[in-house]
Amino acid sequence: MSILIIRGPEPHADDANRPLPAHLVQGLVRRAACAGKTLAVRRCGSTREMLHALSMANQWHVEATLLDPGTQVDSPLLQRALQGLDHPYIEVHDDVSHPPEPTLPTRGGRCLAVVNGYGLHGYTLALNIALDHLGAAECECDVHVGT
Repeated sequence: MSILIIRGPEPHADDANRPLPAHLVQGLVRRAACAGKTLAVRRCGSTREMLHALSMANQWHVEATLLDPGTQVDSPLLQRALQGLDHPYIEVHDDVSHPPEPTLPTRGGRCLAVVNGYGLHGYTLALNIALDHLGAAECECDVHVGT
């Protein structure tokens, strides 16, 4: 697989099992496919699941990860797991909460960007950042970030 979205545990129990909307995932999959990449989504209900997904990302030869750490932004275990990634990641915060969600306190050289405050549109922005980094952003899709 080329690009992996990992969503960590959410602060509210109702949010923990809520998948990304189908139309959003379908659009992201189409956008990735248009650029010659595959995309998978992994929802994690615990720190252990998220750490496992990150370690598997290396084994699966993922080229980029879009990571919403959820409630785990302060986890030292997450910090260590991110330092062990073999590929870049983009931190995504899909809440449009006020004030913005806290971001990871430290980031290794593998963090390409932090997308915070754009709601679910943040995943589209993060995917485009990842595709641009991978040299696959130009394709026939009519997706544009910015002006």
